[in-house]
Amino acid sequence: MSGPTRPRETSVAIVGAGPAGLMLALLLDRYGVPSVVFDAEDAEDAAAHRPYATTHNARTMEHYRRLGIAAPIRRLGLPAGHPGDIACFTRYGSHELARLRQPGTTELLRQAAAAPQTDQLPEPVHRAHQADVDAFLYEHARSRPNITVRPGRRITALAQNAQHVTLHAERADRPAEDWTARYAVACTGCGSAVRRALGGHRTGPGPQGRQGSARPVTAARLRLPTFHRDVCTGRRAWSYWAVNPDLVLLLMALNGEDEFCLLTDLAAVTDAGGTAAPAGIADLVRRAAGRPLPVEVVGHRPWTPGAPPAAEPFMKGRVLLIGDVAPLPTPSGGFGLNTGADAAANLAWKLAAVLRGWGGPRLLATYESERRPVTLRNTAAARKLAEGPAAIERPTDLEADTPSGAAARDRIGHLLRRHAEHTRSLGVQLGARYDGSPIVAPDPEAEPPGDSWGTYTPTSIPGGRAPHLWLDDWHGPGSSLFDRLGPWFTLLRLGPEPPDAKPLQAAAQAHGMPLTVLDIDLPAARDLYERDLVLVRPDQHVAWRGNHLPTDPGDLVARVTGAGPHRPGRPV
Repeated sequence: MSGPTRPRETSVAIVGAGPAGLMLALLLDRYGVPSVVFDAEDAEDAAAHRPYATTHNARTMEHYRRLGIAAPIRRLGLPAGHPGDIACFTRYGSHELARLRQPGTTELLRQAAAAPQTDQLPEPVHRAHQADVDAFLYEHARSRPNITVRPGRRITALAQNAQHVTLHAERADRPAEDWTARYAVACTGCGSAVRRALGGHRTGPGPQGRQGSARPVTAARLRLPTFHRDVCTGRRAWSYWAVNPDLVLLLMALNGEDEFCLLTDLAAVTDAGGTAAPAGIADLVRRAAGRPLPVEVVGHRPWTPGAPPAAEPFMKGRVLLIGDVAPLPTPSGGFGLNTGADAAANLAWKLAAVLRGWGGPRLLATYESERRPVTLRNTAAARKLAEGPAAIERPTDLEADTPSGAAARDRIGHLLRRHAEHTRSLGVQLGARYDGSPIVAPDPEAEPPGDSWGTYTPTSIPGGRAPHLWLDDWHGPGSSLFDRLGPWFTLLRLGPEPPDAKPLQAAAQAHGMPLTVLDIDLPAARDLYERDLVLVRPDQHVAWRGNHLPTDPGDLVARVTGAGPHRPGRPV
C-alpha cells in the first residue's frame, strides 16, 4: 500500500488568477522565480462572461511594456480609431448633455510618437475589457517557463511555519493536491482560505449614496446589436452616461459595435427576492435608451465602487495579500485593476530579492508600509469619482422641451463636463510615492511635490516613479528610458562627466545585489533628473539620488535592499 503523496514544491503560490495574480506571476517569471497560480474556476469557462473594468491606465501599460506585452494588449478592446469620448445624455436616444472628447488608441500613439523628449506618457491609457485582457494574460502565463497554472483548483486549507507555507488544493473532478511554497500570495476575495489565514475584515465607510448610505452597484456585460443603428446614432464614445430624473446608468463600449459593460445602482435592477435579475437589467437599459431595443445580458455581478480597503495586514508570516485589498474600481477609473497591478510590481521584486538571497530581513515588510498609503489614497480618489453623476441633483424638467428644461440641461451638462474632466486622474495613475519608506534614501535638499489626483509632476526626488525620457527620435521599442533600465537596480549616470560608479558596483557585488549602470549623456536627461547619479529600483521608483556617491556605498546598498544599516567589517 502506497504512502501519502509527497507535496509538490514551488517558490511562490499565487491564489487567484485575476489581473493582480497573473501580473505577479509574470513579473516573478521575469526575475526567474517559479510560481504556481491557483484558479478556483476554469478561466476558459467563466472569464469571457464576467463584467469587470475596462481601463488599463498609463502605469499599468508601462508594466505591460516591461513584460513585452503592451502591443498585443493594445490589439484587444476598442478598435484603434474608436473615440475615447465620455458622452452624457438624458436618454441615449434623446438630448446630449455633455461630451468630453478624447482620442482613441491610434491618435494617442500618434501623439506619443511625436511627443517631446521629456513626455511622461510612453504608454497612454488603453480601453479593453478586463476579461479579455485576463484571458490573454492567462494564456501568456501558461506559456512561460517559470509559471504553473492550476485551473479549477480551490485552496481549502493553508498552514505556515518559519520555513514555508503548505496549501491543500481541491478540484471536484480530480484528486486533491498538496503544495509547499516559500511564500503564498492571496489575490482572492475575502472568503477564501488564504484571506482567512490573514484575518481582519473590510472596514470604514463605503461610498455614499444620495441619502448617505453605501451604494452597491450592478455590473453587467451586454450585447446591444441595434444600439448604434437605432438609438445613439451620432459620434461614438467609450463611455455613455444616461442621466435623468428616473435613473443614472453607464454603458462602456467593449468592441466598438455591440458589446458593452453596464454599471448602475443595484437597487434599480433587483427582483422581488432582492437579487439582480437579467430581466431587470434589460428593462433598465431600454428605459435609459428611451425606446425599445434588443438586450442580451451575457453576465452580471454586484460590487461596491471605491469600497474601503481591507483591515487585515498585507503580510502575516509568509502569507501576503494583493488584489481586492486595493479599492474596487470606479465607473470611470478602473482603480482596482490598476492599483492591484502596481502592487504586484512592488511586491514581485521584493519576493524575488528575498528568494535569491540578497533581499534583507526588512525588505518584505516595506510592501505594506509602501502600498497601504497608496491604497488609501487611491480608495479616496475612487470614492470621489464614484459619486459622479449619481450625486448630481436631477430636476424633474430635465427632459422637457421647454425653456426651463433647456436651462436645466445646460446646468447639468456643465456639472457633468466638470466630472468628466476629473476622470483623467493622471496624478493617481503616475503619482504614487513611497516617501518615508525605510528602503528609500531621502534627499535632504528637496521636498517631494504635493499630491494631486489630476496632475503628475515628474521628479527624481527619491520615492516616486522615475521620470520618463525618450532617448531618440524614433519613440519605438528600445527608445524609452524604461526600455534601457535593467531588470533589477539601475544606476543612471547623467551628463557629460558623471562620477565613477565603481565603488557602488563593488558594494552591490559584495552584497549580491544585481546592478546595471546606464550612462545617458543628454542635456534633457540631466535637467529632468537634476542630479548626476540616480539609483532606480526594479519597480522603476527612485531609491536614491546625488551628485556623488555616499562615503560608504555599502550603507546605501544595505538600505535599499532592506538589510538595515551597514557597518564596515560586519556582514550585511
